[in-house]
Amino acid sequence: MVQSLGYLKESASQTAGPYVHIGLTPNFAEISGVYPVDLGTAMVNDKTAGERITISGRVIDGSGTPLRDALIETWQADAAGLYNSPSEMRGAADPNFTGWGRCPCDLTTGEYRFETIKPGRVPFNDGRLMAPHISFWVVARGINLGLNTRMYFADEEAANAEDPILMKVEHKVRLPTLIATGEGGHYRFDIHLQGDKETIFFDL
Repeated sequence: MVQSLGYLKESASQTAGPYVHIGLTPNFAEISGVYPVDLGTAMVNDKTAGERITISGRVIDGSGTPLRDALIETWQADAAGLYNSPSEMRGAADPNFTGWGRCPCDLTTGEYRFETIKPGRVPFNDGRLMAPHISFWVVARGINLGLNTRMYFADEEAANAEDPILMKVEHKVRLPTLIATGEGGHYRFDIHLQGDKETIFFDL
């Protein structure tokens, strides 16, 4: 006799994984005919204004193991600090920049990679300028609610020091978890889900 659980089990539609690739990146999941290419694959074209950069990294669990089934979405301003969004009221964003990217991690290495541009500074809700940053959303098997975090740039030290969000972080020792390192237009940003290097996540 099987004992009743007394509660409803989580259904597939309530989990962020392992089905994220089927729904969000069908071509990556070898499902053809949905989109010519997976949405969010290309953020820039040859007319996009701004400094071209590459961002790569991994999503790492508490044991130090890279997740190979994670999927990451990014959202950022263009080089002038404007968002490609109908709610952007400060001006017209670069029409040659989507501002939004989606990338599944490599199923062997766990690496993700975005070709984008360095974002401009955007005002906080009180008018102070935020440092250049990119918003990240992370899902994977076992992550039922997407995790939100931000990536800042190590070579923007002065802007980071006056960023309203970074200034709100109580435990300053954890700020490096939000800072991408790199040079020559290539930045590295690993996201740690647990452990001593646990990335700061935001409750949006």
